[in-house]
Amino acid sequence: MLTKQNKEHHLKQMRNQRREMIISLYQYDFYQNQLPKEQKCHQFPSNILWFTKIINNLTIIDNIIKSNLYNYQLNRLNKVDKAIVRLATAEFLERKINYKIIMNEMIEFTKEYSSLNDHKQYKFTNKLLQLIYENIVQNKYQI
Repeated sequence: MLTKQNKEHHLKQMRNQRREMIISLYQYDFYQNQLPKEQKCHQFPSNILWFTKIINNLTIIDNIIKSNLYNYQLNRLNKVDKAIVRLATAEFLERKINYKIIMNEMIEFTKEYSSLNDHKQYKFTNKLLQLIYENIVQNKYQI
């Protein structure tokens, strides 16, 4: 049984792992897919396998995102927001964590890191993630 302190530590560690993954996905996009996969996830070795799985399924992930962007293009998202949405989509596809937890955390990352730094961006991200999640559930997508 997890104590309150252990649970808080676990949640903080998960948040830090997600933060590192967003940075890794951002770098991968920024360097135009040229960085070796092994160099991206240093603090959490388990992220190396997760990062590799995301990159190996990036076409599927991006197609799901694109299908939910109405009158908008994926390449118009700034790289940080794209990394956040890609990670959320991958986590939705994995179906290991409640989608509400994923969405809430990704919205917090958007508030923290988005270059637009306004309520419009996190509302946009929230709506996009809701559409993506519903699409994944409806079509039974998985990776």
